[in-house]
This record gives sequence, C-alpha cells and structure tokens, in this order.
Amino acid sequence: MADTETKTEDRTIKLQVAAARQEESGQGIARLSRAALGEIGAMEGDVLEITGKAVTVARAVLAYDEDEGLSVIRLDGLQRGNAEVGSGDHVTIRKAESRPAQRVVFAPAQKDMRLQGPSAALKRNFFQRPMVQGDLVATTGQQQVADIPPQLRRMFNAPAYALTQIRLNVVSTTPRGIVHIDENTEVELREVFEEAHDARGDVNYDDVGGMSDTIRQLREMVELPLRYPELFTRLGVAPPKGVLLHGPPGTGKTRLAQAVANESEASFFSINGPEIMGSGYGESEKHLREIFEEATKSAPAIVFIDEIDSIAPKRDQVHGEAEKRLVAQLLTLMDGLNSRAHVVVIAATNRPDAIDEALRRPGRFDREIVIGVPDEKGRREILGIHTRGMPLSERVDLNELARTTHGFVGADLAALAREAAIEAVRRIMPKLDLEARTIPAEVLDNLQVYREDFLAALKRVQPSAMREVMVQVPNIGWADIGGLDEAQIKLKEGIELPLKNPEAFHKLGIRPAKGFLLYGPPGTGKTLLAKAVAKEAEANFISIKSSDLLSKWYGESEQQIAKLFARARQVAPCVIFIDEIDSLVPARGMGGGGSEPQVTARVVNTILAEMDGMEELQSVVLVGATNRPALVDPALLRPGRFDELVYVGTPDAPGREHILGIHTGKMPLAQDVRLGEIADRTERFTGADLEDVVRRAGLIAIRKRGASVEEVTMQDFEEALEDSRATVTEAMEDEYQRMKGELKKRAMEVTPIGFIAPGMVESTRERKH
Repeated sequence: MADTETKTEDRTIKLQVAAARQEESGQGIARLSRAALGEIGAMEGDVLEITGKAVTVARAVLAYDEDEGLSVIRLDGLQRGNAEVGSGDHVTIRKAESRPAQRVVFAPAQKDMRLQGPSAALKRNFFQRPMVQGDLVATTGQQQVADIPPQLRRMFNAPAYALTQIRLNVVSTTPRGIVHIDENTEVELREVFEEAHDARGDVNYDDVGGMSDTIRQLREMVELPLRYPELFTRLGVAPPKGVLLHGPPGTGKTRLAQAVANESEASFFSINGPEIMGSGYGESEKHLREIFEEATKSAPAIVFIDEIDSIAPKRDQVHGEAEKRLVAQLLTLMDGLNSRAHVVVIAATNRPDAIDEALRRPGRFDREIVIGVPDEKGRREILGIHTRGMPLSERVDLNELARTTHGFVGADLAALAREAAIEAVRRIMPKLDLEARTIPAEVLDNLQVYREDFLAALKRVQPSAMREVMVQVPNIGWADIGGLDEAQIKLKEGIELPLKNPEAFHKLGIRPAKGFLLYGPPGTGKTLLAKAVAKEAEANFISIKSSDLLSKWYGESEQQIAKLFARARQVAPCVIFIDEIDSLVPARGMGGGGSEPQVTARVVNTILAEMDGMEELQSVVLVGATNRPALVDPALLRPGRFDELVYVGTPDAPGREHILGIHTGKMPLAQDVRLGEIADRTERFTGADLEDVVRRAGLIAIRKRGASVEEVTMQDFEEALEDSRATVTEAMEDEYQRMKGELKKRAMEVTPIGFIAPGMVESTRERKH
C-alpha cells in the first residue's frame, strides 16, 4: 500500500490557478484539461490534492472548452483560500484517495451567525465531498453544474441546507487526512463561530457579480503592486497608489474592495467617512494619520475610504476650517506614500464631482473606475450568487428574472432574493409551532422557492438607481395597439431593432436613431406607442411630464434635464418619453422678452446639448409626443436629434375594428354585435373616441338592465354612437396633412436667433383663432 502511495505521489503536475465561473462557487470541483488529468493518472470524478502554501482537495472535472490545451486549473474563491493562493499563482496537483469519514465537525465560518438544523440535511449537502481539516466549505442549492457526467451529478446536486449559501469551517475529521462523508458518517454542527485562518469566510471574487472587467482592472492596480512589488522596481516606475471607485449606490463598491483585500492577502483598514471626524482641534487629522501609520506597519495593506466625499469635499465650497485641514492631511498622506511602500488606497463614492480636485490626479488616485448599473449578463451573475444556497423550484428561470430587472443594482437583486425567500417562509408559517423554537426536519426538506415568489417580490422591490424618476417596464405590447401599422413599423425599425440587436448596426457602421417625435391629433395613441416599444424592446421606460422639468428657480430646469439623461444612461437600455414636448421646447424667439421665453430657450439649449452628447451613449432613445408640432423648436427636428418624425393619425376602418376588438376583449358581447359595422360608422374616430364608445355602451347596458346585466347588445352600441362624436374634424385632418409636408422642410431651414421659422406664425395664429 505504501509503495502504491509513493508511486502516485510521484505523478504531480504544476498548473496556474484561474478563477472558476461564479455559478460553480462552493461546489468543491476543480476544472483541468484532459491532458493534465492524464499526466497524473486521474479521471473525471477522482479526488485531487491541491498544494499551494497550504493543502486542500477537490473533485476533478474536465476543463471548459476554451481552456483545453492551457496549463490552468480553475478553482473557486473558497478553494483558492484553502490553498492560500490567488489567481495567477501556481499549485501542485496530484491524484489522491479519500477515505470515508467516521465523524466530521463543522462550525460557522462567519461572525454573528448561529446555526441550528438537522445534521442529516448537512450530510446530504456534503455527501461524497472530499475535505480536509481546516478547509472552508459552503452549502449549495439545487443548481446543476454544467458539463458534469450523469454518473457524477449526485455528488454535486445536493439539496440546499439553507436559504443562503452558508460557509462552514471543517473543525475536525476522524480519521485525519483526506476524507469524504458517506451514509455512516456522524456529522456534528457547532453553533459557535470558529475562525478560519485569514479572512476566507468573508467576501471573495466569487461573491461579486457583473463586474469582471472592473475586477481585472483592480487586480492590475492593487494586487500586482502588493504581491509583486519587484516588477515595478525592475521597470523603474512607482506602483499605483490609489484607485477611486464611483457609481450609483448599491452597485458593490465596498464589497469589491473587501474582495480585493481578501484575495490579495493584504491587511484591510476601513475608514467610514464620518467616523473619523473628531470634536477637538486636530483630532480628525490625528485619527487619519493613525490609520495610515497602522497600515504601513501591517504592509502589504489596503486602506479603504468609504464615502470619501464626506471627508474630502471641495475646499472652495466648504466654510469650515476642520474640513479643509482634513482634505489637506489626506493629500499629504497620499503624497507621502512613497516612503510607505505596499500600501494602496481604495476610495468609494457615488458623488465623484463633490471630491476635491487635488485628489483626482495621478500620484494620488491613479485610476478612476466606474462601477455602473449591471447589464443583463451581470444581473444573471448576481442573481446566481444570491440564490446559490436557495432550494429553487425547477420553474425558476434566473435568465428570465435577469431580463425583467432593468435598472436593478446588486443591492436590489439581493433584496429581491431575500423577499422571494420571505414569501417561501410565509407559506410554511402555519406548519410551525412557534413555542417549539425548532423547525421540523420534514418542513425544512420540503421548503422551496417558486417562480411565483420572485414575481411577488418584484412588486415590492424597486430599482434604487431610479428612485427619483418614475421608471417602469410597461405591460402594453404591440398586440394591445390597433390601427397604427405604419407608425409601429417605424418604431420597430428605429427603436426595438437597435436596442435588441446593436451588433447589426455596428457591423454596418451606422448609428441608430437618437430621437422620435410622435405627432398627430389628440387621442390617437402616441403615449401607448411609446410604452409598447419600450416593452417590446425589453427596455426601461421613463415617462416624464414637461411640468416636472420646469422650475421657477434659475438654472434648475436645465439641471433636472441633465439629471434625467444621466439616470437614463445608468439604466440603459432606456426609452425616455416626454409628453406634450411642445411646452418644454417651444421655438426660441417666440413671445416677448420676459423671463419665461428665456427659461424655455435655456431648456431647449440643454436638450440639444444632451442629444448631441448622446453620440457615444448606447441604448438611450428620446421619444417626444405632441399634437402641436409647429411649436417645437426647429433645431430639434433635424437628423441627429429627432431623426424620425412619425405621424400618428386617425385609424382606418380595419384599424378601428381592431381597436374595438381590443377594448371589447373582456366585455360579454351579444351575438348581434357587429364590430365591423360599428367601425364603418366611426370615421375619423381616434382610439380614445372608440374606447369612449365601448364604455358608453357598457354604461347604457347597466342603466337599462341593472347590475346583473349579462351581455352588451348592438342596440346599446347604437345608442352609444348617438351620444359620441369624433374629436378630429375634417379641417384638423387637412391641417395635420399640410403640416406633415412642412415639418421636414422646416427642419432643414436655418432659423436665426430671434426669428421664427416660416409657417410657424400662421399655424400659431390659426390655433389662436
């Protein structure tokens, strides 16, 4: 036996460590190529001993397709911590044998966590999982690991132990060495926190989703100087001293800084802005100096300053001397980092423009990294992290949830997972005996989180990046709109196509449209069209009224518009819809010299600047609606701003029949009701007029036959038609047709400041009369 072990030990291979995919975190697997497995005489499913600065174990699984031929081994954050290595380091791999454990003792590896639960559930969760004493392991949900052969699936798809991933320290095993849990193993779970070495029970890169590019940049800026300072010495350059992370609240700036500290094995010193402010003269600066001195003694170290805008505001905008002295002290400390080698400062804020300019230069904060609102792929990663330990039902589709959570940041998605879990707990509340203090094992075993729980949670959790403006994903689709086929086609081509398939436009080297102006008589469905295109393009929809943007205070209107566009960029893909846009952007030069024309002129200038600045902004479209297009400033009507002027007119007979069909969809109609005949008799009726006809017919039916009415007859519609009228007259239709030709012509004409484009005065006068 000893000879065999020696022979196996001789067959080792050295591989470079790379990070595993986040959905595989906590599964206890190591991915390596077929050639590497062959070199050590192992097969898929075998136990591997991984030796870095420490020793850990994992089950062998074949590498991803892109890794075949590379000398890498993919390990998750916990395994990297167990082996005390980071991404990019090398480890020695050999095939090992694991013995059935007689007894395994676990304890929580996270502070302030007390665990109670059946050891049988824990045994099922870690069934056949190889482990050694001192390892940090994690409970997992019922999620499948990709590319695992059917015969190995039982090892990796254990039922979840809890509604979140719980990290446990393997306190002791009997016998010692590499063991696995089987049917006969006695499992004990201690309630008290057992500290693992280093901070491996805390956050690592596997716990941060949707920011792989940001992690790569941070590793270059932080990990390299701390772990390999000789690289910079050899190149003759000073290593980076500071990184500024900025972005909306809840995107994971603090969590990312903690992950970097844990993965780089550096000491971590956290400064929460207001905490260091002292009451006495010079006390704040003293606190700050002490933290930096302590970091220098514990180097390599990371000093993390959260909410840096609160301790380093712009000195020319604050009146207190204490704040100015604190900023000066921070500048001095960061400049003095030359003598303090191996200390990196990471700062986070959601108000980068409020920080003193002297900090935002190379030598202090060498790089500024924007951590924005995650895209669909990022949201899917984050949802995977927060549902890692959840017993999800088969009908829960995380890809579907990622598609419908536009504008959600990491904190919102964590809240969504928590709310869904609470929904699941509500269901089992009647089965719980509140006096018994413990939950029956069979109740825990049958606990699952369903798709309906997530849908209910979505109603309660709103995207925090968009709290100040009304953002929604509309529930109106193309099927809910009738009679506007031409306008629908234009919007599909101009908005839905570029938002859903931007690569098609990149391939041809053309830009998508930036803006659409929907104009036409009142009640024709302009707002409905904007909502439908946002839903069909799976985009956020920000609906804003002109009155919300106009303010009596000087400069505030322009500020509101700039904020609106900034928010839209954060939650892209996004459709901004401004109703009655003519009141917000009237033609400059109209009216007298009072303050109101000056305000609207500044507003027009701001919108023009924002729309021209949208060249590099992806997936933000402005849709305006008006029934008085002649009053809109001509500068907005040119290509590059409102690229498409879409006329939304009155529907034709087939369109009216379709609209009537939509509005009577839930109405019990008698057999004699002929919608085609009603459509023929409602010429020039808009969608709003036709809805009014249906409503009146229903009211007449209730009036005649009481609340117990069962159906609406043709006679009810006849009476409703007598009381209804078309809001669009022939003269109005002719006027809009005339405008249709004039608008594009006007957009091409240069309008000098102080003058009105030709034809505008006539249109305005006609309306006044």
